[in-house]
Amino acid sequence: MKFTSMKWSALPVLVLMAGTVVLAEDLSAAGSQEPDEAQSGSSAPAATPAAAPTPAAKPKPTVARRKENQQDRIAQGVKSGQLTAGETSKLETKEAALNVETKADRAAHGGKLTAAEKKQINGQQNQLSKQIGKDKHNASTQHYANNKVDQRRENQQDRVAQGIKSGQMTAGEAAKAEKQQKGINRQVAADRKANGETLTASEKKQVNHEQNAASKNIYHKKHNLKTQPQEQPKPN
Repeated sequence: MKFTSMKWSALPVLVLMAGTVVLAEDLSAAGSQEPDEAQSGSSAPAATPAAAPTPAAKPKPTVARRKENQQDRIAQGVKSGQLTAGETSKLETKEAALNVETKADRAAHGGKLTAAEKKQINGQQNQLSKQIGKDKHNASTQHYANNKVDQRRENQQDRVAQGIKSGQMTAGEAAKAEKQQKGINRQVAADRKANGETLTASEKKQVNHEQNAASKNIYHKKHNLKTQPQEQPKPN
């Protein structure tokens, strides 16, 4: 009887110990669960990253901005020597004609351009853009030797380039200035060819006289009332 009593009294202790072991195993299993598995249960779902804002579409350049960009490209070509005086004269003649056309279209419609006119001008500017790229990357370049005649030719080109870039010279004025330089360049090339790639004293004097006249023309064109309109930035 004594043994039986001890056995039954020990039973609650054994049950309590077994329950403790099971509880410990459950806690251990819960702690060892993988993060992804824990998030897939009944707990709160993972936060979804906010979608990146869609970048705003880049606005198309206006007619005025496109004209200004073309002039900047021409000015860079003149400055670098990628465009010869003859190439620049032809490009600026085309740009001047396009400016006249745009001005006439606007005058006929209260200072505005119709959708059809904008489309036509854009097509013409596309053609001019291709021609600028072609002329700047062909084999024809403006070369200057280390002598007074060529240094003056280069200086004149730099002044024209600055006038185009700043808008002090219109496309028409730049075309005329470059046509004048083209004529001087041809004369110098012909004189040098006839004299073993040198210029006589009288030829140098003649070229210098012509450059003096060209210099005055450039100055006049850069400081008269005619300017190439620049697009004004819109207020914020």
